[in-house]
Amino acid sequence: MAKSLKTWIKKEVKPYLDEPYWWLSGEHFLRDPKRPQFIDKDFMFAPADGVIIYQKYVKPDEPLIEIKGINYNLKTALQYPDFNENCYVIGIFMTFYNVHINRVPYSGFLSYQELAPIISHNLPMLSEENQLLKEIIDFSKAEYMHKNQRIINTIFSPKLQQFYYVLQIADYDVNSIIPFKREQNRNFIQNERFSVIRWGSQCDLIIPESKIFDYEFIYEPGIVVEAGLDTLIKIKNK
Repeated sequence: MAKSLKTWIKKEVKPYLDEPYWWLSGEHFLRDPKRPQFIDKDFMFAPADGVIIYQKYVKPDEPLIEIKGINYNLKTALQYPDFNENCYVIGIFMTFYNVHINRVPYSGFLSYQELAPIISHNLPMLSEENQLLKEIIDFSKAEYMHKNQRIINTIFSPKLQQFYYVLQIADYDVNSIIPFKREQNRNFIQNERFSVIRWGSQCDLIIPESKIFDYEFIYEPGIVVEAGLDTLIKIKNK
């Protein structure tokens, strides 16, 4: 369940720091723990395990974060220069010690698109991970956000009467985002497993503004959440 970065490091990182790399990468990293599948139409759940690194309501060209003096916004993240919707955005950084199974935050029909790579090799995310393990949240040099392989999962929710997005960004080591189901426009139930990213990675929940619902953030940046267990957004009728 949701906890502070300090508590998470103490309970879920430090006990494994002396374990051999082959075990961490081959067994601990690939774990897929059984979890209850909660259904609650009043909330959107976390799509990934990891640290909330930013959380904002933004216009399409408004910066989520500034990286080496260059703004990182929704148009950049989605690689779609004509994107024109104001959105609620939550960025989750998945460290080597997190479970890397991704889950659908809210029931709907999912289609995915792998974007063309910007460079031939993904940039590493290790320096950002090392800072998080020192309880420092600083992504001002995270160039991987501009460059690395990504998949846009577009989910249409009949209940919400709108689309929302789960953006997956892969790390340097394996360059691998693997959907569990290859069919497009497939119906997923809330908190159902839909994909895995290897190894370190990032997963953003992007929710366009609604004419019939209000969306409220639940946690603050620096909180560690778990996919399918922790709610990120409270949904209210306008």
